[in-house]
Amino acid sequence: MERILDRQRSILLKANQRDLDVFKNSDQALYDRLIVNDKKIDQMIQAVQEVRMQEDPIDQIIDERILENGLQIINKTAPFGTIMIIYESRPDVTVEAAVLAFKANNKILLKGGKEAYYSNKKLVEFWHQALSESNLSTDCIQFLEMDRIQTQAFLKDPDQQLDLVVPRGGERLIDFVKQHSKCAVLVSGRGNNFMYVSKDADWKMTLEVIVNAKTDKISACNALDKILIDRRIEHYSEKLKELNTLLDSLEVEVIVDQSTSKILEANDVVKGVEQWKEEFLALKCLIGSVSSLDNAIALINEHSGGHSAIIMSSNSEEVHQFMQEVDCAAVYQNASSRFTDGGQMGVGAELAISTDKLHHRGPLGLKQLVTNKYYVFGNGQIRM
Repeated sequence: MERILDRQRSILLKANQRDLDVFKNSDQALYDRLIVNDKKIDQMIQAVQEVRMQEDPIDQIIDERILENGLQIINKTAPFGTIMIIYESRPDVTVEAAVLAFKANNKILLKGGKEAYYSNKKLVEFWHQALSESNLSTDCIQFLEMDRIQTQAFLKDPDQQLDLVVPRGGERLIDFVKQHSKCAVLVSGRGNNFMYVSKDADWKMTLEVIVNAKTDKISACNALDKILIDRRIEHYSEKLKELNTLLDSLEVEVIVDQSTSKILEANDVVKGVEQWKEEFLALKCLIGSVSSLDNAIALINEHSGGHSAIIMSSNSEEVHQFMQEVDCAAVYQNASSRFTDGGQMGVGAELAISTDKLHHRGPLGLKQLVTNKYYVFGNGQIRM
């Protein structure tokens, strides 16, 4: 697959251009995720290579013991079986999801969005070519060409074994899959990531982290959306104005809560709970004011997507409390949320960032794309 991707660059780029030419959505984040260029192809090749170089995750011993009755019990990793992933826009997912599933002995059903149809179809053709050249069945990587109605029917009554569904997209997609699927669903949740700026924060560092987390890649689920400033911070009003000016210079639209609007009077005020819960996926953020760490934690746990949260602080006690009590897959001290990524966290290629607590939370890399099985060896034992 690495060789085919490299050799067939021009063919993939032409297929991607067909998708770009017919793209009718005004969603800039969706468009950004759709684009394939030489850099993106290099990243696809690297993802395949990294997975290829990792240890086989299947049949690894998790636990082993011999009971008093002589039974030998071994708990080992095992494949899930058949995994269906439903995703929007990103052709690179077609590469990463397939290589991870293949390496972990799973069958993968790829249901990409219609906006990336030609790119995904070409990538699956590449996969089938790679499998055929290796004398392997192409059945283990399947491209599902279904509309919404057909997908709904398939989830309710699949015509083949289906063990796990991973919806990788927004709230509407996740709700759709949860509503209709008859098998296990592992949620790759939305972002809507928060930062709490403590009274003990390094302000210069805080500004640098905000700029990176908010503007580095607005289409990423690990981008920053909400900033909570502790009113007890020194020169609170001046710092709010400085932050607002900085974000304005970067063309970031800033909305504020009622408390903050007393200082940033020209900014639009947040429109209810919906905007607190919204993942913007745009050059847009919400600045709110809080009276304490407890106040910030409560707001984050009420409104965030459970993805990533940041505390900017040099106070080790409040950092510990924040990290223990905030209910997110990744919690950060003094660092950008943009690191919530399989490659950046050392996991390698990822199927998704899970915000579920079962069976795994965070980047779903190769080692996480397994279940387990108990092997019990005896010589006639019966339970008395």
